[in-house]
Amino acid sequence: MRQTDITQLFPKTYTDSRARFRGDLSLVQGRWPDAELAQHWIAPEDDLSIDWIQAQAAVNPRKLFILTTGLHGAEGHVGSAMMRLFVEEYLPRLNPQNTGLLLVHAINPWGMKHMRRVNPHNVDLNRNFLWDEADLNPAINPNYTLLNHFLNPQKPIGRYAAANWAFLFQLIRSLISPGESVLRSAMLMGQYRYPQGVYYGGGEIQEETRVLMKLFRGAFENYDQVIHLDMHTGYGPRYQMSLVNSPLERRSPQTLAHAFDYPLVIAATPDEFYTIQGDMVDWVYRLHEVEFPAKRLYSAAFEFGTLGDSLTASIRSMRAIILENRAYWFGTLNPGDERLVKTEFQVLFSPKEGVWREKAVADARQAFEGILTAESYFDERADS
Repeated sequence: MRQTDITQLFPKTYTDSRARFRGDLSLVQGRWPDAELAQHWIAPEDDLSIDWIQAQAAVNPRKLFILTTGLHGAEGHVGSAMMRLFVEEYLPRLNPQNTGLLLVHAINPWGMKHMRRVNPHNVDLNRNFLWDEADLNPAINPNYTLLNHFLNPQKPIGRYAAANWAFLFQLIRSLISPGESVLRSAMLMGQYRYPQGVYYGGGEIQEETRVLMKLFRGAFENYDQVIHLDMHTGYGPRYQMSLVNSPLERRSPQTLAHAFDYPLVIAATPDEFYTIQGDMVDWVYRLHEVEFPAKRLYSAAFEFGTLGDSLTASIRSMRAIILENRAYWFGTLNPGDERLVKTEFQVLFSPKEGVWREKAVADARQAFEGILTAESYFDERADS
């Protein structure tokens, strides 16, 4: 039965979301009686944990369906809604005899609780999934250094309006030199030099990252086929979810769009999306390629656009991320401005608008339906 009150899908807090997820164990056990709930405590003193429900195929472990949320903590509320949607409406589509299930709630619980994209060490976990820890190299992405003064001002926000004008002025200067393409790639790729900077990938592999790496490795060890979907918000058209594939996925976006009957499938390349260093989905493909080449894999991100994909929206998104990070580290001189910064940041990653939420749920339904129906990925005889 479909969830009629969409507003009930979206939790208000991390604590509410986690409690609901833990309660969903009984729903999963209705089809997988031996399903189990597990936790990894990130900060027990603050009651923060990565939680997952794992259900093994009953007879013939052929396929494993993985759904992950909250890699960027602030995006975890929308991710939680899509997790609940999947549990309520799509579990009956999976065959417990040959299909296992792994649902992961809040990879970054600290970020979800505190409405930040990053973990408590300011690490963007989707820049931290690197095959070799030596790749956490400050020399990577040298263009970021050229823009560090713009991306990471080292002082409190005086007044919100003045900060907006200062941001626009510095943005124009940066667009002139070093230029739009350098600005975009330098900011979004990830950097490993400035621990208080935006898109910091860390100086070491993070605890949260290692937990997920272990879960993914176990998935390939136990199943012939892995299907993994990760929930994100922020990028793309405001009222159209993008299905984002890794550059390591061999099938073209056009092929996948046809297979899934979904209108917007893109690859995470500079032309269609942007380059990411340390991306989780890329790491899963690398794991498959290096250690489990005989297995089959499809891994992708649901990217629910929030502000839109216009130039104005892109500028607004960049401003929200820069000002939120600046306010976190250096504060605001006016307490009211702190609220404005947080509100803009929340709109970017966790919109409350009813129309937006309705369309996001509709898009998720269409994508879940298409992927679960696609014979090329769920027929065990399909060629990889």
